[in-house]
Amino acid sequence: MCFLRRPGASAGWIWWRMLRQVIHRGLQSFFYKLGLFVSRHPVFFLTVPAVLTIIFGFSLLNRFQPDTDLESLVAPSHSLAKIERSLASSLFSLDQSKSQLYSDLHTPGRYGRVILLSKPGGNILHQADVILQIHRAVLEMKDGRSSFIGHQLGGVMEVPNSKDQRVKSARAIQITYYLQTYGSVTQDLIGEKWESEFCKLMHKMQLDHQDLQLYSLASFSLWKDFHQTSLLARGKILVSLMLILLTATLSSSMKDCLRSKPFLGLLGVLTICISSVTAAGIFFITDGKYNSTLLGIPFFAMGHGTKGVFELLSGWRRTRENLPFKDRVADAYSDVMVSYTMTSSLYFIAFGMGASPFTNIEAVKVFCQNMCVSILLNYFYIFSFFGSCLVFAGQLEQNRYHSIFCCKIPSAEYLDRKPVWFQTMMNDGHHHTSHHETNPYQHHFIQHFLREHYNEWITNIYVKPFVVILYLIYASFSFMGCLQINDGANIINLLASESPSVSYALIQQKYFSNYSPVIGFYIYEPLEYWNGTVQEDLKTLSQGFNTVSWIEQYYQYLRVGNFSATNKSDFISILQSSFLKKPEFQHFKNDIIFSKAGDENNIIASRLYLVARTSENTQREAVELLEKLRPLSLIQSIKFIVFNPTFVFMDHYGLSVTMPVLISGFGILLVLILTFFLVIHPLGNFWLILSVTSIELGVLGLMTLWNVDMDCISILCLIYTLNFAIDHCAPLLYTFVLATEHTRTQCIKNSLQEHGTAILQNVSSFLIGCPCSVTWGNWICKN
Repeated sequence: MCFLRRPGASAGWIWWRMLRQVIHRGLQSFFYKLGLFVSRHPVFFLTVPAVLTIIFGFSLLNRFQPDTDLESLVAPSHSLAKIERSLASSLFSLDQSKSQLYSDLHTPGRYGRVILLSKPGGNILHQADVILQIHRAVLEMKDGRSSFIGHQLGGVMEVPNSKDQRVKSARAIQITYYLQTYGSVTQDLIGEKWESEFCKLMHKMQLDHQDLQLYSLASFSLWKDFHQTSLLARGKILVSLMLILLTATLSSSMKDCLRSKPFLGLLGVLTICISSVTAAGIFFITDGKYNSTLLGIPFFAMGHGTKGVFELLSGWRRTRENLPFKDRVADAYSDVMVSYTMTSSLYFIAFGMGASPFTNIEAVKVFCQNMCVSILLNYFYIFSFFGSCLVFAGQLEQNRYHSIFCCKIPSAEYLDRKPVWFQTMMNDGHHHTSHHETNPYQHHFIQHFLREHYNEWITNIYVKPFVVILYLIYASFSFMGCLQINDGANIINLLASESPSVSYALIQQKYFSNYSPVIGFYIYEPLEYWNGTVQEDLKTLSQGFNTVSWIEQYYQYLRVGNFSATNKSDFISILQSSFLKKPEFQHFKNDIIFSKAGDENNIIASRLYLVARTSENTQREAVELLEKLRPLSLIQSIKFIVFNPTFVFMDHYGLSVTMPVLISGFGILLVLILTFFLVIHPLGNFWLILSVTSIELGVLGLMTLWNVDMDCISILCLIYTLNFAIDHCAPLLYTFVLATEHTRTQCIKNSLQEHGTAILQNVSSFLIGCPCSVTWGNWICKN
């Protein structure tokens, strides 16, 4: 072995070594019997998975239902912002008001929003007639509801040296139409219809006014584009599947028409496909709802499943040809299924932790639940359906049938009398294989490349220092990236890059990012507003913000009118009988909650609005504001909460960093526990954990340097990276530890020769398939 026991080893060490060997041999014996059982009943193991796929496939078609609640998917389940929203909603009615400023403060509600962008160098203010024409068209829409209209300018240039900040020009204008739905189901349906008509109208207006660029958005646009992502990806996914099929078929082929297994590569990929269909059917039978993040499950399942397929194929090639094909199948199971069972178990455990109640993001939880089912079905389908295919292919090989045409291969004497093209097509390797050659499969082009070129190069004494240097460079960049993690959950990253919502968001960020979202500042307890100390505390809390506040307007009203309101009765009396009755201040009635106890009125709650000046990274700065304001609510004498509907998604920022780290840590610990009983030497545990940790941190660091934000997709990719690394490191290490060569160089060569082909086949199939996807391809390839 490559890890030799030193003389004088303790009895405990010997006992543990014997225990691990017993477990290892017991597992090998079990899978040998399983392979023998499958080889004796191939029709049964071929039929049962096929019937299951047909049954659950029909349920997939009949029960398909998309998930329409985007917030519940991508926002944290136990978000503090949701509690704040509930409190704000209990204090102030959600009814929209025609004169109420920022009427979508509690919930986005129903709205239509459009950005009108002038051509480069143009001034949107010079196109007022066109803007008014579009505005009138919106107000005259059929089934339109009463709406409050908010607008703002973007790309503003001020008049030089202007004291009152006069606007010289503006590049864009944003107009928002808030609909009044009042929470009624009927009104909501009318509002949804209005939004749909609004988007169609904006598209028509764009065709009529080529001198302007129109970008429209409605409340349902995010969900619509999120769901549309999977529809846009259908064609690309089919192309990816065809490329994977082609890669698997070609990489399983040889010049030897007897030992070549192109159809096994093809059937291996189809095995993963039908197992994924079965998993999807089970998901919908259990009342699951589809969302676009589930589009990544076939990619992840394909990466792990094809590894098992190619390992079984390599295990078949390592068996002795003079054995009956049933014994060869059993030997392949005994050789491969131990390590594949271990890696499948780790996949299940890692994604099982992601599906646990500890996961705070529903999209991640649903994905991990489905991934667990897919892994179990992959495992079952590989040893049953693909195992049966391997049995039939082995029977054809033993009876000397052509691997493609399924006809009897002629004798060598007959072939010698035929043309060259016929000899090439019917060549079974008799020109290359001698009687002394123990492994006729060594002529496989990947096997030949590894044996003759890569193995000699990687083990060269002059190459090893460069490999170490290259690893140190990789580790340095990874560590540097880990120190610069961009924890963010920009929801547009979940949409297809060409969707209308993404186009709108990019334009809005470019021209309308000078201010943060409007933050509602809710005071939820009675205050002595007439007290000078309370007034100073409120000024301190709102310092640095632009405010829209009844309190400031009322104080100014008292100063201008020379009113005295230094006590409670005067303050509330003037507020109710004078200030709130003025037309310009009447809308503040919705910001104050009064209560009456006998003849005495009290202010039990109130709200004001805060807006902060920001740079282009509005979302990140809004999160920083949220993180600064929340702690103040705990230490200040004034009890308040701050809320904006976007805060529900922004709470995702902090959680998205801790989740993958925790899951990876638990996963690595489980690797240690599980592999301790499955390898012969405990030092193998250390190298496996070191390799996997290095890869995981490398991916985390390099994706940061590639400006990939930490969102729910990144979390899933990090979980998968852990398992994908184990998938490829464990068999190599497993063989390295068990190798009987006297030098470690020979151990390395032996490991690469046994598993290198399967690893290259799997990685090439996975990488070729990923870039063709419009969404998950981008995310997975980046991560």
